[in-house]
Amino acid sequence: MLKALLDRTIAGMETRWGYDAGYMRLVSDVNPATFLKFAVVTRLVDRRAVPAEALAAAVLVGTLAEDCGPCAQLSVDMAADAGVSPTVLRAILAGQEAGMGDTAALAYRFAKGVFAHDVEADEMRDEIVRRWGRKGLVSIAMAITTARMYPTLKFGLGFGKACVKVTVAGAAAPFERPVRLAA
Repeated sequence: MLKALLDRTIAGMETRWGYDAGYMRLVSDVNPATFLKFAVVTRLVDRRAVPAEALAAAVLVGTLAEDCGPCAQLSVDMAADAGVSPTVLRAILAGQEAGMGDTAALAYRFAKGVFAHDVEADEMRDEIVRRWGRKGLVSIAMAITTARMYPTLKFGLGFGKACVKVTVAGAAAPFERPVRLAA
């Protein structure tokens, strides 16, 4: 019964987002309890604690640190579904802070600073707390963290794809990988 429920959940996600979740099926097939625990972790982000633009910036920096393929597209699609404008999404993807607006740019710079272990992230952290409280800070930090989990798991299980064109509102959107991980 649990297996059937998980299969339906994964299939629904694939249908809704046009996303191949084969790696999730593998985890669910091998160990349904592990799949459920993994799914719970990604639900820890309080999506109401910060503006959608800030959350999108944090998620996209985290996702692009690990992926330049379907996970990046999924993150863009989910942000658009949450109401983030195509203009802001394109600016986040391109790393053009001036076009992001102040809200997204703060979360974008903070996420990059977190990955770089940059001391300037302290000032941005203080600004996030000033704007959205500690609950907002936790939401942004969780978004940065969990955004990396899916692409990392996907590549670890052998389901990683080569870089693909990412689109916003049906048009190709160039992107930079804001964080390059050391080889």
